[in-house]
This record gives sequence, C-alpha cells and structure tokens, in this order.
Amino acid sequence: MTELMPVFINDQLLRLPPGASVADAVSALGTEAADQLAVGSAHVTDGRGIRLAADAPIHAGAILRLVVSARREQDQADAHS
Repeated sequence: MTELMPVFINDQLLRLPPGASVADAVSALGTEAADQLAVGSAHVTDGRGIRLAADAPIHAGAILRLVVSARREQDQADAHS
C-alpha cells in the first residue's frame, strides 16, 4: 500500500497520494475551491508566496495557500448602476 503524504493547505492538513498536483490538493478541500481554481477566481501559492501552476506536483510537507480574489469578473454588472 502506498503511504499518503501530508500536505497543508490554508488551515487544513490533507493526506494525498505521492505525485498529487496542486489541483488535486485544492480538490481535496471541496468542489467550491476546485471550481474557483478552475475558473481563475482563485490561485495557489507556496509557503513563500510564489504562485504555483495547478498542474505542478507537490511534495510531502508542502505548505500551500489558496488565495481567492475579491474581484468580480468584468462582465458582471454593478448592483448600484
């Protein structure tokens, strides 16, 4: 049996299989987080604040941060206009 590796994302400890990607880690948080990453309203940084590609492999003990943008998409109408 393959040992799962510990990965930290935001305030959660996840256990993922070796070879998992950044997107796999975000998907383990839930579908809302995965959807935000997929549409570009969120991105992931490493422990140093460097943005990571969704397909980048992660290693045991990785510290990741899911950053959700407060900006709305340009085609959304302003509620006050």
